[in-house]
Amino acid sequence: MDQQAFKRWQEAVKKAKTREAKFITASGEPVELLGTPDMLRDFDYDRDLGFPGQFPFTRGVHANMYRGRLWTMRQFAGFGTPEDTNARFKFLLENGQTGLSVAFDLPTLMGRDADDPWSEGEVGVCGVSVSSLKDMEILFDGIPLDQVSTSMTINSPAIILLAFYIAVAEKQGVSPDKLRGTIQNDILKEYIAQKEYIFPPQPSMRIIVDMIEYCTKEMPQWNTISISGYHIREAGSTALQELAFTLADGFAYIEAALERGLDIDAFAPRLSFFFNSHNDFFEEIAKFRAARRIYAKRMKEKYGAKKERSWMLRFHTQTAGCTLTAQQPENNIVRVAYQALAAVLGGTQSLHTNSMDETLALPSEKAVKIALRTQQILAYETGVPHTIDPLAGSYFVEDLTNKMEKGAEEYFRKIDELGGVIPAIEKGFFQKEIAQAAYRYQVEIENKDRYIVGVNAFQDKDEKIDIPLLQVSPQVEEQQRKRLQALKKERDNERVQFLLKELKSAAEENRNLVPIIVEAAKAYATVGEMVNTLKEVFGEFQEPTDF
Repeated sequence: MDQQAFKRWQEAVKKAKTREAKFITASGEPVELLGTPDMLRDFDYDRDLGFPGQFPFTRGVHANMYRGRLWTMRQFAGFGTPEDTNARFKFLLENGQTGLSVAFDLPTLMGRDADDPWSEGEVGVCGVSVSSLKDMEILFDGIPLDQVSTSMTINSPAIILLAFYIAVAEKQGVSPDKLRGTIQNDILKEYIAQKEYIFPPQPSMRIIVDMIEYCTKEMPQWNTISISGYHIREAGSTALQELAFTLADGFAYIEAALERGLDIDAFAPRLSFFFNSHNDFFEEIAKFRAARRIYAKRMKEKYGAKKERSWMLRFHTQTAGCTLTAQQPENNIVRVAYQALAAVLGGTQSLHTNSMDETLALPSEKAVKIALRTQQILAYETGVPHTIDPLAGSYFVEDLTNKMEKGAEEYFRKIDELGGVIPAIEKGFFQKEIAQAAYRYQVEIENKDRYIVGVNAFQDKDEKIDIPLLQVSPQVEEQQRKRLQALKKERDNERVQFLLKELKSAAEENRNLVPIIVEAAKAYATVGEMVNTLKEVFGEFQEPTDF
């Protein structure tokens, strides 16, 4: 680099007028004015980048990336009754979606049935209501499960919803080994961020390892966990915190499975990740690239995985719900498009694009179609998928990727000093870090150090929302309660009680829980009945409140 020219440029910058603004990333980190070779003095192409499909996978997990296969376009969907969501699934598939993604309502997420007193007012509101196998049968009616890939966002009762899915498939004549998809099943991030937990951490980890063990043997095409940074970011974390805390959770699951005696090269290829794509374009791309490199190194060098597929970090991305605004909601279409572009340039394997109306209601058909069309335009009109990792070699992007990796390693050190992920959760470490980051971000908005178009800048006086909004009828709850009442009269209740006792015994005796839960599901035992049985053995988690 010509040092004289560099000095002349620096002098010119000093004389130039600079806008009154804070030049920081979405995470609050200062942004370099110009990328230069000095940022990458120790850069080594083979060590730091390599080629796509090869260690350390910085440039992507497949040799030809999107020229071979585009990312899966997987729109998150679920509301009201199973019939309502079944109709939405069919609408999305007819409009070019290539994978299903199920959103469950709050009672289901918390392991409660539609007729539970605690479910009142929440049945079908923020996702589909599923209390039993009967609901699951309706949800996937007319959808051949050997031909679609299904993602299910469920955590504490994930083992039960997986059992329902297996049972529905068997009724269709599809064996478990033919099923493709992902179950989120990431309980650690619930304690850290989303708070939809039921059991304490240790028995919850036991349940997850049971699922890894079962699926590795019986469901070789199924991703057993989607280790999720998405909700960590939605809770207010920085990009670096999302990266570090997500990978730390992933490593904790790996170590728990290894303690069970499982072969890392048998189960690791079916671990997947789930990241947020926020507004800061380059920071997000660097986060995705750093994630692959960190994971590959750890899997190979620390955990001794031998197979290349075990070193690959494969991930789903969802655009950032926390960046959507109720003000000027059409602006969200633009935000989502940029976030989707960052995800694709970062090498995602599947993508959900949020709908413009999600701060106001569940997505309408019009809004969700626009969100899907956003991905299709990106895939088929922009030319972006034609080349792999086009930002590689950018001084700024490579430096940002390196900083992400270094910062994550520092977080890993702190977590190790606290005794690991679960002790760190119990001490409130993650919760404090995220709370502080969220507070700082909000202060920046209120002080106008950070502009949000339509919120604290470029506002419209007397704005009227004129987009169609989806309304969930209160009759949904009544319908679901009646269905459950009828089911409990029709089923073989003696067999249900027998299987619930067997489930309790399996939990007490440390047997793998998946087979007995599948049998209980087939007998139409409900989510709430099975969760309450497990509570008798495992208890319930109460979060410490001293942080």
